[in-house]
Amino acid sequence: MSALKKTVLSVTSAVLLSAFLAAPASAASGDEDDNEPKPPAVMSKIGGAQLGMSGTQVNLGAGAPVLPKGLTGRSWMVSDAESGEVLAAHNPHWRLPPASTLKMLFADTLIESPALQPKTLAYTVKDEDLADLGEGSSLVGVKEDLSYTVHDLWLGVFLRSGNDAVHVLASMYGGVPKTVADMQAHAVELQALDTTVVSPDGYDAPRQVSSAYDLSLFARSGLQKADFREYCATATAQFPGKQEKGKKRETFGIQNTNRLLTGADGVTPYKGIAGVKNGYTTHAGNTFTGVAERNGRVLLVTVMNPSSDETHAVYKEAAKLLDWGFAASGKVTPVGELVAPKSLEDATGTGKGAEAGKPAADRANGPQTAKKAAASGGSTGMGVAFGITGGVLVLLAGAAFLVNRRWPLPDLVRRIPRR
Repeated sequence: MSALKKTVLSVTSAVLLSAFLAAPASAASGDEDDNEPKPPAVMSKIGGAQLGMSGTQVNLGAGAPVLPKGLTGRSWMVSDAESGEVLAAHNPHWRLPPASTLKMLFADTLIESPALQPKTLAYTVKDEDLADLGEGSSLVGVKEDLSYTVHDLWLGVFLRSGNDAVHVLASMYGGVPKTVADMQAHAVELQALDTTVVSPDGYDAPRQVSSAYDLSLFARSGLQKADFREYCATATAQFPGKQEKGKKRETFGIQNTNRLLTGADGVTPYKGIAGVKNGYTTHAGNTFTGVAERNGRVLLVTVMNPSSDETHAVYKEAAKLLDWGFAASGKVTPVGELVAPKSLEDATGTGKGAEAGKPAADRANGPQTAKKAAASGGSTGMGVAFGITGGVLVLLAGAAFLVNRRWPLPDLVRRIPRR
């Protein structure tokens, strides 16, 4: 072979390799089934134009691992909770039933409301508070004519996904219609525009939808609140039971339904997991949003409705995506970003939502610039110390879970104790 031909061949190979590594992947990452519902041709571009494309989106760089095989979720997304960078996504703006993952929006909207403060506030449940629970609803065991504290009820929401606890909190807040309206308004404020709220608990309802992108926004916002972080990371707790006259009130144990947190039913607990919420309904299938920390990286993952017949597929696929995300951090070009709340964008003029159509590379300096500016302005963060040992939440004075109320969110989690 002549020297010229060798040179041409070398250059061509280098160009092809570079294109392979840099080009976005847009094919589905799992086996396709022609009978499965297909994502709409046009989806929202909030967070970046690439996030509005159907199929899997990932921009692999040199040394980046390939995405896991066998991902069957109709929609999924893995993102950096602090910077907001979306590392990879699959139909992230596909509007699908959210099931109980919508309770993240419920909690983020209500948890700091004056109507539900202090946490020791007690409320005696009325018959009408539980009158409109959907058939087959998940319940924690709230009973009429018995008293519960706000703290008890939030444990019921986060651990047992109790629709009964949701409805009682909604009654205390001002009623279900007000709760739904305020949840919808908060979704708009967070720029979660794929979401339509019909029921506060995520129970199947006509037109009630959300997306992997929006659920990630809800989790990211909620994790800024100390009580939200505490409840979603709690593995087990005692819940008030029967009250017999003249006797101490009974309690019974409840366990978080997030199996990556507890390791229940044969699911391997995920190292560094700290919440957030799982769900299941007939129309939604299984849904899950989780947050985990390793080596200073904090990742969010959302998986909606995997088609796999494998037991607990939603947790296994979420764990695979988290593993990939930790290995791929710093080796991929983001396919988009989690936008800041609308009011903050309007106040600062950053307008990330308005920049949704720009390529990720054109917006790459935006979050970093904002991060440096925020860092120079001081922190108004709140911390809560906790550790997870053997699937049980214990308080540890030396472990800090810190959140800064600024966007992007540097140091969302300073350190979560390992299992």
